[in-house]
Amino acid sequence: MFKNYLKIAWRNLLKNKGFTFINVSGLTIGMASAALILFWINHEVGYDQFHEKKDRLYTMYNKAVFDGQLWCWNTTPKIMAKTLRDYPQVEEATHTTNCFFLFNVGEKKLNVSGMFTDSGFLKMFTFPALKGNPNTALNDIYSIVVTQKLAKKLFGTEDALGKTIRLDSVDNFRVTAVLKDIPDNSRFKFEYLLPWQYMKKIGQDDEYWGNNSVQTYALLKAGVTEAAANKQIKDITRSHSDQKETDVFLHPIKKWRLYSKFENGINTGGRITTIRVFGVIAIFILVIACINFMNLSTARSEKRAKEVGIRKVSGAPRGFLIGQFLAESIMISLIAGILALIIVYVSLPAFNQLTEKELFIPYADPYFWLAFFGFVILTGVIAGSYPAFYLSSFNPVKVLKGTFKAANALVTPRKALVVFQFMIAIGLIICTIIIKNQLKHAQDRDTGYKKDNLVYTFISGEIDKHYKLIREELISSGAAVSVTKTSAPITQGWSDSWGYDWQGKDPNAKIDLNVFNVDGDFTKTMGLKIVAGRDIDVKNFPTDTSAVLLNEASVKTMGFKDPIGQIITQDGGNRKWTVVGVVKDFILQSPYEPVKGMIIQGPRMWFNVIHYKLNPANTTSKNLKLAEAVFKKYNPDYPFDYKFIDEDYATKFADEQRTGTLATLFAGLTIFISCLGLFGLATYMAQNRVKEIGVRKVLGASVGRITALLSADFLKLVIISFAIAAPLAWYFMKEYWLNTYTYRIDISIWVFIISGLLTIAIALLTISFQTIKAAIANPVKSLRSE
Repeated sequence: MFKNYLKIAWRNLLKNKGFTFINVSGLTIGMASAALILFWINHEVGYDQFHEKKDRLYTMYNKAVFDGQLWCWNTTPKIMAKTLRDYPQVEEATHTTNCFFLFNVGEKKLNVSGMFTDSGFLKMFTFPALKGNPNTALNDIYSIVVTQKLAKKLFGTEDALGKTIRLDSVDNFRVTAVLKDIPDNSRFKFEYLLPWQYMKKIGQDDEYWGNNSVQTYALLKAGVTEAAANKQIKDITRSHSDQKETDVFLHPIKKWRLYSKFENGINTGGRITTIRVFGVIAIFILVIACINFMNLSTARSEKRAKEVGIRKVSGAPRGFLIGQFLAESIMISLIAGILALIIVYVSLPAFNQLTEKELFIPYADPYFWLAFFGFVILTGVIAGSYPAFYLSSFNPVKVLKGTFKAANALVTPRKALVVFQFMIAIGLIICTIIIKNQLKHAQDRDTGYKKDNLVYTFISGEIDKHYKLIREELISSGAAVSVTKTSAPITQGWSDSWGYDWQGKDPNAKIDLNVFNVDGDFTKTMGLKIVAGRDIDVKNFPTDTSAVLLNEASVKTMGFKDPIGQIITQDGGNRKWTVVGVVKDFILQSPYEPVKGMIIQGPRMWFNVIHYKLNPANTTSKNLKLAEAVFKKYNPDYPFDYKFIDEDYATKFADEQRTGTLATLFAGLTIFISCLGLFGLATYMAQNRVKEIGVRKVLGASVGRITALLSADFLKLVIISFAIAAPLAWYFMKEYWLNTYTYRIDISIWVFIISGLLTIAIALLTISFQTIKAAIANPVKSLRSE
């Protein structure tokens, strides 16, 4: 019987090539789009889920009250991991922090990023070793663990194990293990691991509980619950330091990627919101493709009515007919599924580039093929269910007498499905426009500094030692017009503190401020606006080694009416700073959030970066060539690396840009699939009304009037779809998207006007070909057929 179903289904598909093409095309695009989204979702959900001990792995979080809000953050003191090992609930603990060194191997010199950690890291996390023993690989102070990728860069096809690498032209390290390359869906992005002992040797380790600067991870013992461990470790900071208002808690590995957002101490989600949104989009796209099949199948009901009637009279039970129609839809779904798989294969490289992922089709995985065929069958059943039950329900007596007519009621399932289809498409268009507007709103926000021609280079090797000479020669050579030294790039906040006091401060209040260290010419180089006082200038004011600048937000936070000359203390009064100027607020961190209070400290602190303003009188290439010569002169062992501030700032929008691009792509595909179905319906409508059109033309109706008549029914459905979609999209975007941003747009009425007009225009273009074709047809041919 099943073989018979397939034969009949195949004949029907070949007989109605146009119908088959539209259905297969719609399902193919829908299934390919849904598959790409599902691959992306699976990749996101799978972050760090490959670790064998994932059920017992946690990262440590701090929480404390600042400005009346309970804040949570995942940087901890360096001493935390060592202290955790003393707790009976903890099997192992480790800590990590990023590092950046120059690698020297023979003539090769590479700047490479890695991590400091200890031997517990490779015992806790599953990063398989191709060579060496990962359990002991970091035991020696001069041992180094490298990834397969870095080993190939440094040693080519030679065995890297036991080879020597010189770091920063200072110390030699022996490769004690080679790890498989780190999976793309992991939070850990390192090319090598160095022992924590070496970090201590170079003076970067400390046991101060107030310095939250590293990530700490804990592996709980088997059988220990998260709640039980949290109860025991909650007061670890309080009991070991004078930080009496800070609590500690565990955050499980399964939530690191998707549930990283905390509001007032409560986990409120995070990236999971985007995952859910795109999951819904995948379902909607597939449903829209299925609706096309349903609508086109039922639109052809009159053409298949006699077939159903004859089969019923011949004794075919309804179940047989349902099976036949489902077989047709599953066959179409199978063809579409195979074509969709080909489309996914071809488009994956571009999709990976767009999403910055490494997605692939797991051909060798039997579960993939099981899921694929299950997906195909499910799609076929969903698409064919309504037509199967609808067509098989025809009364054979009415059909064979010629009294059967398809329903033409005010509200029919077909009209409802078209409305639902376009409601989703219009909703996605509205949401996409709002996402784009929000992104543009943030991008257009005044940064507070001048990004053009502003470049920075990290301080490495001999740069700090020769800084004064480098600064003078950058300017004298004509490469730059201004140079300054800072603790971090102007686009990033690397330090904050709540250890400052000032006159009038509430002694019980904890106020966290961003901290930025600078030397002379800071405001000049960055193009900042001084709103009160002056810049830090040690050359003309030697006491400015203890001077600070405040931004406008910190003046407001501190409650200063006249900030110039105010004294700010630190470490219980051991350090004193004098306010010499106030700068206009500038964006240091997120462009979507209000500017936070900041203390810009004078040159007696630490520095990591040199900023320099390139000379606008020269071309960029000439300036960089001159700058390279200066840096090579005083730091010859290191390559000249630099970053443009405008490019660095643009990375702050990368995630939102990808989301907006994906939303645009899938909204476009949704409207295309919807219009494909609309085109098919318009075709069948025109065919079914060919005699009516002929009569109207004979009676004097114009082409324009007939076109308008045929188009009106479809445009009514599109307008109804818009009326439903607009308020739903407005509510969703306002309550569940824009509310996640502090600095956000107001939704303009023009968003809905543009979306509505765009959809109507697309719908008109879709149906106009068939309606105009029907309207200009010769009525003689249509009327003489009888």
